[in-house]
Amino acid sequence: MQRRRGLLLAGATLALPLPAAASDAAAQALRSGQAVGGVLMFRHALAPGTFDPPGFQLGDCSTQRNLSDEGRRQARQIGAWFTTRQLRPVRVRSSPWCRCMETARLAFGDPADAWPALGSPRAGDDAANAQALTQLRAGLAAAVKRQAGFEVWVTHMFIFSALLGEGAGSGDAVLLGLGPDGAPSVKHRLTGLTA
Repeated sequence: MQRRRGLLLAGATLALPLPAAASDAAAQALRSGQAVGGVLMFRHALAPGTFDPPGFQLGDCSTQRNLSDEGRRQARQIGAWFTTRQLRPVRVRSSPWCRCMETARLAFGDPADAWPALGSPRAGDDAANAQALTQLRAGLAAAVKRQAGFEVWVTHMFIFSALLGEGAGSGDAVLLGLGPDGAPSVKHRLTGLTA
């Protein structure tokens, strides 16, 4: 399985320029151990539109908004960025929505662990959304406490807004840790990986 994953990622490497400053700082943090126990949270790659169609079903990709061809290229480019820098997450978790699962699979090879807490809050009620945010904060705290490698989470813009009070572009990411008050804190931003 690891060999197949390596071949998939090696084959996905594209010779596209990436913005240097932000991506290099984040790569250095991931490589040097500054991000040990952190979470790199990505917004899924490009999936045209804003919301899922009425009546969508979580287990049926044909009823959801999905990645476009450009979105698939973006996801592969994310994987190429990690492969080129020899960075490998200890775990990949994803919203169970197809566009997130596909982003994770194309970028990191093996299927991601589907985690409902990373799902779009637009599909839940206020109580379910509050519970999901509690689970995300607990997951981040556990990742930081573990002090071993970094996790990747693939999710939706609405999760960025709910957890951090800000959005993210398609395929962009933030490196999360905990601030002095124990709240999620952005340590680095990765933008333009899919340029």
